Amino acid sequence: MARYIGSVCRLCRRENVKMFLKGDRCFSDKCAIERRPYPPGQHGQGRQKASEYARQLREKQKVKRIYGLLERQFRRYFQEAERLPGVTGEKLLELLELRLDNAVYRLGFAATRSEARQLVRHGHFTVNGRKVDIPSYQVRPGQVIDVREKSRQIQRINDSMGAVERHGVPSWLAVDAETYRGTVQSIPQRSDIQAAIEEQLIVELYSK
Repeated sequence: MARYIGSVCRLCRRENVKMFLKGDRCFSDKCAIERRPYPPGQHGQGRQKASEYARQLREKQKVKRIYGLLERQFRRYFQEAERLPGVTGEKLLELLELRLDNAVYRLGFAATRSEARQLVRHGHFTVNGRKVDIPSYQVRPGQVIDVREKSRQIQRINDSMGAVERHGVPSWLAVDAETYRGTVQSIPQRSDIQAAIEEQLIVELYSK
């Protein structure tokens, strides 16, 4: 499977927004976008007016990179969002938020979504008591996400839980740090997604 192995700080600079892809570094003065707030490359500081298509493309790329998806995966989510009743752009973000790896990250069990994806793949979590190692698994209201008993000594998980107050837990989730348990309380609302995303631009791009 293809995956990006370059600098993730470079991706934040390219999209001109902090996507919190590097964990603790994103909250420090070492954050690349704080030190160099312009796109990478020799033409990064040039003044170029973006076309409407360029704005739509950059918005799609930004959301893909925030959630760590490839183009084929992302397009499938968009096609599913189109079939659901409601506003397509909001339904797309709802589907992305309900991914298990994203829920693990949002609960504070991992410092980044990529770390959450790796922990899920290695089988460190259960959903309603059943081990699930598929990062794209769609969680539903009422389901309980637990760190497995033998995985509760993993330093990465404990370090992330200790710093959960930095990004907070959204209202559609609840976490009990003492029992290493998270609960999906409801469907995520658009207001729960704090990232600067203009989902309508993505809808316009795929509707062409």
